[in-house]
Amino acid sequence: MSKHGRILVAMSGGIDSTVAAMMLHDQGYEVIGITMKTWDYANSGGSKKETGCCSLDSINDARMVAVNTGFHHFIVDIREEFGDYVIDNFVDEYLAGRTPNPCVLCNTHIKWSSLLKRADALECEFIATGHYAIIGEYNDRKFITKSEDLNKDQSYVLWGLNQECLNRTVFPLGHLKKPQVRQMAADYGYDDLSKKAESYEICFVPDNDYRGFLKRRSPDLEAKVKGGWFVDVNGKKIGKHEGYPFYTIGQRKGLGVAFGSPKYVTEIIPSTNTVVLGDVDDLLRNGVTVGKINLQKFATIPNNLEAVSQIRYNDPGTLCHLIQPDEQTIRMEFLAPVKGVAPGQSAVFYDGDDIIGGGIIQSSYNFNQN
Repeated sequence: MSKHGRILVAMSGGIDSTVAAMMLHDQGYEVIGITMKTWDYANSGGSKKETGCCSLDSINDARMVAVNTGFHHFIVDIREEFGDYVIDNFVDEYLAGRTPNPCVLCNTHIKWSSLLKRADALECEFIATGHYAIIGEYNDRKFITKSEDLNKDQSYVLWGLNQECLNRTVFPLGHLKKPQVRQMAADYGYDDLSKKAESYEICFVPDNDYRGFLKRRSPDLEAKVKGGWFVDVNGKKIGKHEGYPFYTIGQRKGLGVAFGSPKYVTEIIPSTNTVVLGDVDDLLRNGVTVGKINLQKFATIPNNLEAVSQIRYNDPGTLCHLIQPDEQTIRMEFLAPVKGVAPGQSAVFYDGDDIIGGGIIQSSYNFNQN
């Protein structure tokens, strides 16, 4: 009988999940490793060699750790579920003129759901991952708080986890910093793993070329959208573009047209295949509407609550007031204008380092002009 019970650990074959599994094993848990195959590299059509969490090498690395340590390991094929939900949403969002965050969607709707289902089948009370995050508790509610290593903190992509998920999740690395984790991997005898390169790309776009992925996924897309107009903020046509799905809010490089001074994508209008360009100041917004809300630290938000908002990964954050007109909508009114708000991205609101909640950005505006 194990000291702490049985725990299901998501193992990608990388350094973080490996060290997480080894730590839990050392602490006396009965560890069961699970590796989820979410996509097929061959189906992505990219030019880059297969790498990352779904490669055969990574799956073998995860299994090797389990065999060497003496705990069970399973491989679960969730490619169909992942593709139907995450990849289809990724394509649909770009076609709607928005900029999706597939990692958030995958964590919220695919990985944790799959982990909990397998945990129940294997009689595991808890699940664990190698994310850099900490779980806190306030008034009988669980929430994500930022990790000790702010350079590696992954709280932003975990805002969608609900109370059921949080009550059963363990993050062994939350109080560690990356150099410590690398040293631990070497100490456990996995020196090669401790030097393994990390990937910051979307797993199903391994060459980091989302435009190429969209074209391969929808072969007739380019012909349908090519030749739309760039317009300035007054609506004047200033050049042709390659198609609205191939641009994102805040983009400056790769526009394909020289204007004599830097221009930025400030708006995307799918209905007319129009991309609006402006100066850097035209990107500034002081209000954002957020939908598809998930609250963590508080069950309800007091009106006009002051919080720190983060509108993209690695955003340093901006003070704002939260106004909740209904259950599934929050307005964030910034105390200072922010640049490059992109519909489709996640907005996460923090009380210090603690996640109050988050949602998907629907639109942005300047409330002092309304």
